[in-house]
Amino acid sequence: MTGQMDHNGKVYALLLSGGTGTRTGLDIPKQYVEVGGRPIISYSMERLFSHSGISAIQIVADPAWHGKIYEWITAEGLEGKFKGFSNPGRNRQLSIFNGLRDIREYAEDSDLVFIHDAARPLLTEEQIGACIEGMDGYDGVLPVLPMKDTVYSSTDGKRITALLNRAEIYAGQAPEVFRLGVYYEANRRLLPEKILHINGSTEPAVMAGLRVAMIPGDEGNFKVTTIEDLERFRKMIQEERRE
Repeated sequence: MTGQMDHNGKVYALLLSGGTGTRTGLDIPKQYVEVGGRPIISYSMERLFSHSGISAIQIVADPAWHGKIYEWITAEGLEGKFKGFSNPGRNRQLSIFNGLRDIREYAEDSDLVFIHDAARPLLTEEQIGACIEGMDGYDGVLPVLPMKDTVYSSTDGKRITALLNRAEIYAGQAPEVFRLGVYYEANRRLLPEKILHINGSTEPAVMAGLRVAMIPGDEGNFKVTTIEDLERFRKMIQEERRE
């Protein structure tokens, strides 16, 4: 893996923690909710900070949370890899763009940016490695899950207009990895308006014609979005501690 890493350049993680998490109905964004005595974001941070393949971490977060996040970083003795904070944008993709712009202040365009959500606390070391290794010969990597259900298309949201070929359709996950320079340029071209309509991090890369590899995703690496997700994660941590 070392040879692969040298070939690809350094890897800079961009951890997205700018979301407001309104779907959980809680007082604070879900990534800051404590589970097992620590905030959800700390699980994601621990994985990224401890992985030898990742050179440094940039975190997108609302300025109101910068102090608290830095407290968690220093409490774990992780400040060595921390590069700084980026401010959230009007949507997720603008937050990513802000992070990319900041990372380019200290990184090379040939380096890799590893984008992950603070609210996906179950990222594994294996998935991090697979994403980085998958970059060989590509501009980007997207972990995907095959569709288990039959998939239909509807143009008006009221009636079925087409049956889609399930074998050709995949659900994209995080983390996603991209070559920094070309991915930054792909996003910059969407300013100021088009970027506001982007839903997934890989969309700008596909729109720019970049070569994006698919690798197997991880069913367990779910995003804490709803209160049910939060309870599912809480139960998993409780069971882990009982073992």
